[in-house]
Amino acid sequence: MQLPDAEEVFRNFAIKIRADQSKDYSLVGIRTGGVWLVERLHRELAIAKPFGILSASFYRDDFDKIGLHSQMKPSEIPFEVEGAHILLVDDVLNTGRTIRAAINELFDYGRPASISLAALVDRGGRELPVAAQYVGVALALPADKMLELKRDVNGKLSFDLYDKNLPE
Repeated sequence: MQLPDAEEVFRNFAIKIRADQSKDYSLVGIRTGGVWLVERLHRELAIAKPFGILSASFYRDDFDKIGLHSQMKPSEIPFEVEGAHILLVDDVLNTGRTIRAAINELFDYGRPASISLAALVDRGGRELPVAAQYVGVALALPADKMLELKRDVNGKLSFDLYDKNLPE
């Protein structure tokens, strides 16, 4: 299967977010791919406020099945969440379970005025009623495949597709 160019998808993604200047967003990226996207959006959109990083692993409803990743890092939210307009950013939106977990964690920091979702890729397959307000590209992928966002040493983004049942 031919995957789109991740850099081109990111450029279009950033344009969509830039075009909507209706809210003064505080950016929050979900580890790991969402953080890479937030770092670049923060620069490209010239947002002065610091961005946040969420590690939603402890809040996942499948935590007892998948366990804790050995290299998990804590969340870092260096701004007041209470009353903020949050733009939550993730790389791949699929079932919606990671987003639900991230929102649960955000509320531990305070009650935001609003939370909007931006996903570089929407691959469908929802198990929860979650929809992104900003999407870079929608891809129909087989259920047995995983889509991974990768970043090289120079910060260039790319996509990789692999079987769910094979080790990474």
